[in-house]
Amino acid sequence: MENKFTLLYVDDEVLNLTLFEHNFKKDYTILTAESGDEGLKILKDNSKISAVISDMKMPGMNGVEFIRTAKNMFPEISYFILTGFDITEEIADALNDKVIEKYFRKPFSKVEIKSALKEVLEKE
Repeated sequence: MENKFTLLYVDDEVLNLTLFEHNFKKDYTILTAESGDEGLKILKDNSKISAVISDMKMPGMNGVEFIRTAKNMFPEISYFILTGFDITEEIADALNDKVIEKYFRKPFSKVEIKSALKEVLEKE
């Protein structure tokens, strides 16, 4: 198999991190973080990350706040939000501002996420 793309998944719930990694590890190299701050550290330490998917509701900084910060530092990476809630004004603004490519609902659809990732990663 050719080189796998590396994804960073950020979620404050360990079970969600485990489920995500289990579902996508055959197709991608998966890195995980339990907070936005940890996600930023991983981004700084790993130049191979092609896409970031973040939970929206997390303590400290929410997903959009994390992604806005990360995108300022790493604009070449594609960013996505994964949330258990309906789209909020903050998520809609992030979509309109092109801060995130797309948002996904929990429970996530593996097919939907793989399709969206394929679309953005194959542009590289």
